[in-house]
Amino acid sequence: MTETSVMARGIRAALRFARRVMHAVRVMGTASPSRFAVLVFSALILVFTTLFSLPIASASGTRTPFADALFTAVSTICVTGLSTVDMGTHWSPFGHVLVYVGVNVGALGVLTLASILGLVISRKLGLRAKLMAAGDSNPLRAHGGPVNEGQTVRLGEVGQLLATVALSTLVIEAVLAVGLYPALLLGGVDPLTALWEAPYYAAMSFTNTGFTPNAGGLAPFADNYLMLTMLMAGVFLGSIGFPVIFTLWRHHLRVRHWSLHAKLTLITTVVLFFAGAVVFLALEYDNPRTFGSMDAWDTTFQSFFISAMTRSGGFSVVDMSEFNGSSLVAASMLMFVGGGSASTAGGIKVTTLAVLALAVWSEAKGRQSVEAFGRRIPSDVQRVALSVVAWGATIVAVSTITIAQLTKAPIEHVMFDVISGFATVGLSTGLTAELPDPAVYALALTMFMGRVGTVTLAAAVAATTRSQHYSLPVERPIVG
Repeated sequence: MTETSVMARGIRAALRFARRVMHAVRVMGTASPSRFAVLVFSALILVFTTLFSLPIASASGTRTPFADALFTAVSTICVTGLSTVDMGTHWSPFGHVLVYVGVNVGALGVLTLASILGLVISRKLGLRAKLMAAGDSNPLRAHGGPVNEGQTVRLGEVGQLLATVALSTLVIEAVLAVGLYPALLLGGVDPLTALWEAPYYAAMSFTNTGFTPNAGGLAPFADNYLMLTMLMAGVFLGSIGFPVIFTLWRHHLRVRHWSLHAKLTLITTVVLFFAGAVVFLALEYDNPRTFGSMDAWDTTFQSFFISAMTRSGGFSVVDMSEFNGSSLVAASMLMFVGGGSASTAGGIKVTTLAVLALAVWSEAKGRQSVEAFGRRIPSDVQRVALSVVAWGATIVAVSTITIAQLTKAPIEHVMFDVISGFATVGLSTGLTAELPDPAVYALALTMFMGRVGTVTLAAAVAATTRSQHYSLPVERPIVG
């Protein structure tokens, strides 16, 4: 047998193996799109854990411990921003490139990312791929049963939505980088270094991650209002969600053409932004360790900045461990809510909060249905919203108890960092960097569940969807 025939046989064997892998991927995606999406994220985390473990990824040229490499990979792919190492000094230029690439990949979203991979495999966007992509903008698509096509993004628009996701990410980060470059120069960064840090900060703000490439973090830019304003703008655009960006791109300021999802997202986001700023201003204005040493303008500006960052941004000029306990509780509440659905932000999402608030208001008014802006919100959406809150609260509670038991740290610091991890915010009281390995794994799992999404995770775990062809007798238990 000649060397050429051996090589040809090897190539044919490799091609057969590749076809089998693609067939297995198609079968898995067909069986359960949500489970396939979870598998995609898990595979990405394993790949980036391996890459972060390489000696070339660390500035010292030594292998990063597995717990730190895994945590950084989870935090990067889940666009969280928490870290067990100093992100500015621990990683080499290769490591920083890994972080930059990882956050942009993770920002695409679980189901959107799975859809793009399915598109690459199948060469076209089929019905199932469209269902998977639409599921990222409409959690009800992860479940069986009828779905109202008037919600968020229609199936026929999914191809346009995916194009909007890719294009908006590229354009917004490019515009932010252009605006951040002179801001970095004003902050004393040399022009060559600013060429790298500008797109890095742009990606970290739009993806709502919050990593910084320099050792001092944002401390050197505490008085650089152009820099901080650009970061807030990036965080806002990333947190409203791709379906909202899609709606604004199509209809601009013609509010009557906006979807109900876009209206609820933008209104709730703006209300929480201003309400959070007022709360932080009231609670911290006399704290000498935070805002008490600032003048009126700085105090007001930093109140708005921390309000924006607790929504999922993760950047901070002031040390969070110096905040009053009441402020940490307020920040935890804002972090738990997070940003918009199908966005780079985490949390239970602002639309979830809006739907539950409307349901409570309708119940108080004695209305039979939940309505907003001339539209009725169906009961299945309300059930999903309630499920998201219940699952989120359960995950946070279990993780807080576990990490508190492992570390014996103050419970307010533990809960703050846990909620920050679950909501993929990235703010920390300093506890994360001091966690023992078992607690690191627990917090990494919390970040994964928070980013993947409680509804998607529940759908992925469910083995099958069962149809019930009968109805049981009604009996009303006493509630409240």
